[in-house]
Amino acid sequence: MSDPLRLVVGLHLHQPVGNFDHVFEQHVRDVYRPFLERADRAGFVPLTLHVSGPLLEWLESHDPAYLDFVGRMAADGRLELLLAGMYEPILASLPREDRIEQIGWLREALHARFGIEATGLWLTERVWEPALAADLADAGVRWALVDDHHFLVSGFRPEQLHRPFRTEYGGRGIALLAIDERLRYLVPFRPPEESVAHLRALRQADQPLAVLADDGEKFGGWPGTRKWVYEDGWLDRFFAAIGALRAAGEVRLATGSEAVAAVPMGGLAYLPSASYREMETWALPTDAAARMQRLEEDLGQARVQGPDGALVRGSHWRNFLVKYDEANRMHKTMVALSALSRRRGDPPEARRAIGRAQCNDAYWHGVFGGLYLPHLRHAVWRQLAIAEAALRRGEGLACESVDLDEDGFDELWVHSSAFSALVSPRRGGAVESFVRFAEEANLADALTRRREPYHDGHAAGNAAAVPVDLDARALLVERVLAGGLAADTFARAAYTPLTSWARTPMDATVTTGDSTLEVLLRGGGLEKRLVFTAAGALSVTYRWSPAGFPAGALFAVELSLAREVEIVTTPPADVWRYAVTTVAKSEHGLEETAQGVSVTPRWNAALGEARVGIPAPRTPQS
Repeated sequence: MSDPLRLVVGLHLHQPVGNFDHVFEQHVRDVYRPFLERADRAGFVPLTLHVSGPLLEWLESHDPAYLDFVGRMAADGRLELLLAGMYEPILASLPREDRIEQIGWLREALHARFGIEATGLWLTERVWEPALAADLADAGVRWALVDDHHFLVSGFRPEQLHRPFRTEYGGRGIALLAIDERLRYLVPFRPPEESVAHLRALRQADQPLAVLADDGEKFGGWPGTRKWVYEDGWLDRFFAAIGALRAAGEVRLATGSEAVAAVPMGGLAYLPSASYREMETWALPTDAAARMQRLEEDLGQARVQGPDGALVRGSHWRNFLVKYDEANRMHKTMVALSALSRRRGDPPEARRAIGRAQCNDAYWHGVFGGLYLPHLRHAVWRQLAIAEAALRRGEGLACESVDLDEDGFDELWVHSSAFSALVSPRRGGAVESFVRFAEEANLADALTRRREPYHDGHAAGNAAAVPVDLDARALLVERVLAGGLAADTFARAAYTPLTSWARTPMDATVTTGDSTLEVLLRGGGLEKRLVFTAAGALSVTYRWSPAGFPAGALFAVELSLAREVEIVTTPPADVWRYAVTTVAKSEHGLEETAQGVSVTPRWNAALGEARVGIPAPRTPQS
């Protein structure tokens, strides 16, 4: 016990692409600046710090003085700056070239701004896959932070993890530092004395290292933490408590690089695909999450929180792309455009937009809004629109048959220099995305209402249970409805259609003319003719046999739109409109959020024919 315990304290500071300026401003004012300034005044250094690319770019434009302060601390050895993907992507979700590129962008930005050569890595959401070891090594990373959970699920014991480990893939490797989950839960939510007791226990057990690394936002950005951390004095007491341990020679603050260099290695470790424990639970489908909760209740809290608990696991981060088809569609569009960009020489405008579209926050959902926050999804689609506009400049109308979403069924990818649309013959010819480049928006970006684990027992005010949609949302979902169906019953999805083509596979024929591209779909007694123009207009003509439908039945076409757009119907139709809202968990609890608008023209089913159209976007001249 003659040597002090080395303590690495790491902070991850991040705001996603597309977040509001006032959120950036609030966090800089209330979290990022006060923590760093107080730590510096208290001599609570050195620290290990990661500033994400979106936040770095915002600070450069809005608050360069904060970056100057960070730079002075880095130059004086009072903090170590970390790498990551520049725009905070889940590295495991990217093509290999994109992973290395993202890390390279941040390395270049840190060198240009601060004159440093970073070698440690903050692993976004701590999502690990074995092949990352080689890619990180190739990107110049020497060590990375992961959760102790990653080791525990492999059978390591907690007492083994207070030292660096080596891992490799294909003969190329890096060092790993395990973040102590106990410290992550103690700081800042428990009195500092509990952290002191934990650190002393580690030193008494002759452990050489403890690693605390987590989101900086919990030091004043999460609800209730600003008062607790700053106004009630938790942070000052924490600095004083750790300062007393340092003065007594029990603890020594160290950077991650110092810990990797000075603490003897624990040996070789091969980690499975993993993230932090909570993330693996959030990634489960709703029914599986309920089964896991019952299993944990059967095992009991003591066993779940003990060494055996790590062996009871949820799913991997990638399962969010199965759980939410909207996330998968963004992801696969990004992957496809990245590949197209590589083939076309990577024009810088497209490359950077694709990089920004890889920002992780809108692709998943846990305790914070994530995918459920429409402004974050819109920001991803905006960047994808910017990239695709650059890549398709000067192109005419074209159609590709491709399984873009990797579900085993081909979609029709229709595009020109003005728009890009994805038509799914398997889903009755629904248009799953309709990106118009001039508007930098996906008109079909309206989130499907789903049952989430936290919905059980919830009611919005005096309303009934949270609605769950009958079908995944898209443009042009056709049904025949009973004549007496009420609009509010339709909006609550509390009905059964007389007929639905939402999941009817259709045969598709594509014809390209001089100025239009036609997709003719037939199936289930419906003929659906989509006509696209190069400028991004879409008209759809329907023909069906009225025989067999009861008197008063209505043929209905639902368009789930990200926002209101002009809709033209022939003959004139009775149109239902309602706001698509979801109830989802956020840092403030359960919140109701508008996700888009449902527009449903209805005609008497006896007509046997109807048409609906979306005109091309208006230009300033028109």
